[in-house]
Amino acid sequence: MIGKLARRSLRHRTGGFLATFLALALGATLVMACGGLMETAIRDNVPPQRLAGAQIVVTGERTYRQPGEKHEAVLPERAGLPAGAAEEAARVPGVRRAVGEHTFDVVLPGTGKAEAHGWESAALTPYGLDGRAPSRGEVVLDEGLAARTGKRVGETVRITAQGGRTAAYRLSGIARGGRVPRPTLFLATADAARLAPRPGTVADVAVVLEPGADRDTVREGIRKALEGRTVLTGDDRGTVEHPEAVRGAGDIIALSGAFGGLTVGVSVFVVAGTVGLCARRRRRELALLRAVGAGKGMLRRLIVGETLLVAVLAGAVAWFTGPLVGRRLFDALVDSGMAAETLEFRQGWIPAMPAYGALLLTAVGGGLLGARATTTARPVEALAGAAVQERWWTPLRLLLGLLFLAGATALGLVTALVLRGPVAASTAGPTVMCAAAGLALLGPWCARAVTALLSWPVRLLTGPSGGLAVLNCRAGAVRTAAVATPVMLVTALATGMIYLQTSTAALTGKAFTGSLRADAVLTSPAGVDPALAAAVRRLPEAGAASPSVTSTGFTESPHDGAESKRGLPLVGIGAEDAERTAGDEVTAGSLAALRGDAVALPEPLARRIHRGVGDTVRLRLGDGAAADVRVVALVAAREGYEHALTSVELLAPHTTPGLPARILVRAADGTGRDRLMAALTRFAAGRPGLEVLDRDAVAAGRAADTRTQAWASYLIVGMLVVFTALSVVNSTAVAVGGRRREFALQRLAGATKGQLLRMMTVEGALVAVVGVVLGTLAAAAALVPFALSASDRVLPYGPVTVYLAVVAGALAVTLGATLPPTWAALRARPVEAAGGPSADL
Repeated sequence: MIGKLARRSLRHRTGGFLATFLALALGATLVMACGGLMETAIRDNVPPQRLAGAQIVVTGERTYRQPGEKHEAVLPERAGLPAGAAEEAARVPGVRRAVGEHTFDVVLPGTGKAEAHGWESAALTPYGLDGRAPSRGEVVLDEGLAARTGKRVGETVRITAQGGRTAAYRLSGIARGGRVPRPTLFLATADAARLAPRPGTVADVAVVLEPGADRDTVREGIRKALEGRTVLTGDDRGTVEHPEAVRGAGDIIALSGAFGGLTVGVSVFVVAGTVGLCARRRRRELALLRAVGAGKGMLRRLIVGETLLVAVLAGAVAWFTGPLVGRRLFDALVDSGMAAETLEFRQGWIPAMPAYGALLLTAVGGGLLGARATTTARPVEALAGAAVQERWWTPLRLLLGLLFLAGATALGLVTALVLRGPVAASTAGPTVMCAAAGLALLGPWCARAVTALLSWPVRLLTGPSGGLAVLNCRAGAVRTAAVATPVMLVTALATGMIYLQTSTAALTGKAFTGSLRADAVLTSPAGVDPALAAAVRRLPEAGAASPSVTSTGFTESPHDGAESKRGLPLVGIGAEDAERTAGDEVTAGSLAALRGDAVALPEPLARRIHRGVGDTVRLRLGDGAAADVRVVALVAAREGYEHALTSVELLAPHTTPGLPARILVRAADGTGRDRLMAALTRFAAGRPGLEVLDRDAVAAGRAADTRTQAWASYLIVGMLVVFTALSVVNSTAVAVGGRRREFALQRLAGATKGQLLRMMTVEGALVAVVGVVLGTLAAAAALVPFALSASDRVLPYGPVTVYLAVVAGALAVTLGATLPPTWAALRARPVEAAGGPSADL
């Protein structure tokens, strides 16, 4: 019986149910898209390309478990293997051939960076060869690289490796047919071993099996023979070629999980508001059903049943739209650098399960919340000629509202007083949603309070039309709150998330520029030779020069309990001139002692682990190697933005390139920056691959990278904002469409169409302002604690135009959703509209 009534309702009330359908379909689409991103990151499938011919690939350990921690951190640098690892793997039964592979970056004039390997690994791709294999002093280029250089077989190619050492090689052949995205070249095995960044090691071992050998059995044999190494098969082999895919997977999981949960919360709000307004328009009809014997439970089942029928249709649509949106989001992550371009996007049936679960939760939860107020109407109201003011306040609603507001307050206090640095941003989403939930539950009271505060200026500026609009908002507080709630969500999400990104970018950039005192930087895609620093110092225009490299490590003994799984940023720098090129303020000791196994700790970290100058700390470096280092200095740092300084000779060999990444240069006293740049440009002219950047260019490049990475977050936030903005249109259109009888009575009392349109314009603007005020409060609950924690200021970083654009957008959307339905409602003759119930949209 209930199902039959629900189906008939769908046929005769298509407008109201279309609004619910859009809300559910969009919510399920976004949740399924986020689920696809999470499945992609969890699977972490990177199909092998260059190593496709090897059934098993062995590489160094890629994760590190911190003392006392349950989670494993991903090591940021490639850990090499002993050169004899290939021979040990070759002795395992079932192995046909084991190739110890060398991998390092080189620079070719006019073409930029390329990836170099020993020729023996070329057979694993496999390539076709025009020419012959390289011998000592020769090179093979892939066809794309050969086309860019314009070289033919037999000609000479100049290659720069090991941070600036350039040599001429004869082009012995061109490799064709390999589908490898990076420019690739092959050297003779002896040349590759000599130029590799870590003598006596190989990057990985590629294993080819004997025909008929069992892969799993051989894999176990290799794991026992090379204990402590990572042995990979299947699509996991591709992560050896592209280790950035492993490091980015955790970020994608966190991003998709956070926004997926946020989408579910927003969907419940949107659906509850839309269903509630649709049910409110049917208040008299439902009360008549009560009058003829229907119980409250029957009416609730009717409304929830109608919503579930719409949810089925929405789920069918989301099955197709979810993967499309997920693919678009994945492409955005690839463009921003958060995901490797070789990572394979996968969205199967698994993400559909949480999406449909969220859809069911949203439909049932939103339906029950939206129907509650209407189904409690007394049967006598069915006979009333005018609408009766609804009773919205209940002890349970008040308790829940206060609990959510208390939760937002608690999260804000944790952010401001406990969390430090970028990690403080992790509570922003939950704080905004808790504050929004509390304000929404107390919505009618909040709407009435804000309306009361604005009533005098509104009446002063808009006259009688504004006065009537104020009375409508105050009298229909429940309706006003239902329309203002999605406006509040739009404002809170847009303001909170955008300013969170701009603040994080500004603070990260500020910390970066604060640690850089150099006037110019010399850099190269393949690393720089640390000996170049001495040559730069001999320039009359250079007053100081220090080689530098960055990586990430972990404090192992004593372990820093506050350290996240991202680890401790490390900056390796040459001791000579370190205090003139690094911007860190030394509070104890001296950076001049930063030689060999030495470290300068940031003061907040030193306090946490109870270490000072002269003490010893064990660090786990980026490639997993352990180093016992002596503390030679303490430097000032803001908690949450710390980095430790090590000697460049300690840190550089434990990075993937094995070389410093740059040389920091300070101008001599009395020398301007332009003169220094000109001298360094002349210095770099005879050294292929060496690039000169001034301080501003380095900072601008860092800021551009930060903005690019934040763009994916902006895109997901934008989709949520659009989703919520559509709910504003739905709620407003449904609310206005249910007031046709009210408009007709006002026209019969003498009001003109123009007066009613002016009244609704003011009312729509007032509702928008109510939503903006409440949304600003919800966003402030997250932004103010974050700003206090990260920067000791109340307001977040970012242009005020962002907030003005959000306010203007909320006002435009609300008025755009208010005036067309009002105009449509005023087209009917007043006598006809006043004589019967309002028609559906």
